[in-house]
Amino acid sequence: MAAKTYDVIVIGAGPGGYVAAIRASQLGLKTAIVEREHMGGICLNWGCIPTKAMLRSSEVFHLMHRAKEFGLKADGIGYDLDAVVKRSRGVAKQLSGGVGHLMKKNKIEVIMGAATLPSKGKISVKTDKGTEELGAKNIILATGARARELPGLEADGDLVWTYKHALQPPRMPKKLLVIGSGAIGIEFASFYNTLGADTTVVEVMDRVLPVEDAEISAFAKKSFVKQGMKIMEKAMVKQLDRGKGKVTAHIEVGGKVEKHDFDTVISAVGIVGNVGNLGLEALGVKLDRTHVVTDQFCRTGVDGLFAIGDIAGAPWLAHKASHEGVMVAELISGKNNVHPVKPESIAGCTYCHPQVASVGYSEAKAKELGYKVKVGRFPFIGNGKAIALGEAEGMVKTVFDEKTGELLGAHMVGAEVTELIQGYVVGRQLETTEEDLMNTVFPHPTLSEMMHESVLDAFDRVIHI
Repeated sequence: MAAKTYDVIVIGAGPGGYVAAIRASQLGLKTAIVEREHMGGICLNWGCIPTKAMLRSSEVFHLMHRAKEFGLKADGIGYDLDAVVKRSRGVAKQLSGGVGHLMKKNKIEVIMGAATLPSKGKISVKTDKGTEELGAKNIILATGARARELPGLEADGDLVWTYKHALQPPRMPKKLLVIGSGAIGIEFASFYNTLGADTTVVEVMDRVLPVEDAEISAFAKKSFVKQGMKIMEKAMVKQLDRGKGKVTAHIEVGGKVEKHDFDTVISAVGIVGNVGNLGLEALGVKLDRTHVVTDQFCRTGVDGLFAIGDIAGAPWLAHKASHEGVMVAELISGKNNVHPVKPESIAGCTYCHPQVASVGYSEAKAKELGYKVKVGRFPFIGNGKAIALGEAEGMVKTVFDEKTGELLGAHMVGAEVTELIQGYVVGRQLETTEEDLMNTVFPHPTLSEMMHESVLDAFDRVIHI
């Protein structure tokens, strides 16, 4: 039987892949998508979405404990972990089903199975019913990534968890160790700590949330410690001794090894790209530490083969993958005004308590790049809406180029900053200067006014502090 042929085949139906397929179909290209496990990929099923659903439960729980502050009464406050997880899974299921519906609506053929690339322009898919051969002028790799496992620290689902186990916990941890304080680690630490787990976070770098601006990291750390978390920086888990119902962690800190007992460990030490078993090396695709090497337009150097999202390297963010998917679909369709996705224009959001969000360069990075900077800051305590919300802990920080007034970076910690950051993202995209931002009228009373004040502060014009 002759292989079915398409203009575009996408491998992987996560936020990069399914968006690429939709855009390709919109542009009139005959499109198919191959998915091994779940429509929506890790993001919808085991990542961004279900974690936010769980974090929302812990946020409401936290607020219930503060009822008295708001003149309210809430007695006998408790939680049902199974019900929290059930809600989270329901949210994920709803969205995953939505992706399936979008595929139908856009007339994209969905093939469930594991793909390999036997030769250029050819895909072999192992499905339930056997092997299906497909052909395409263009192939988009969007296979994503999975949790990195360090030797000796491998997950077993009982004592040692990956993010997947942490999203469907077999029990509530009493004494929890989280290895790694990037977004995934700190979000789980925040969730379980809020629900009452005695939580310790170990970070190998010199500060938690190491990709964030140093000042924001320090502020967040202070909040975490106030909430009862133990934070160990410049520390490394050397080994885990697993016993019955407990794990003894050997943690090297300050040149000495300390032993600490826990009943649960969550490993969040980064991710590795899903590049194995695809046949990429034989095609001549260059790999760099489990990621596909691409140019700024996601081209792999092999004609008609593109790689987007986590498999194509940092930043490992769903919204970066989606935008790359759209860009590649437009490139394939022959559009000529296609813009590459600039990593420094992509915002990072972390949904711990307090939230953290940033875009562009940190103050240190801007200086390292040779800019003479002007830095503004504004605290939540100076904002009427933040005080009315009972969320007076946080800050907004902006970094400008002194010479041109260009907004180089914005960094925030506090309530709802993951929503606020978009104002600065749009500003950077439109190449806004400090003058434009100063002349913009922000509505009152809103948290967004702090964004204005932080800009004013950078140029010694701040009003409310």
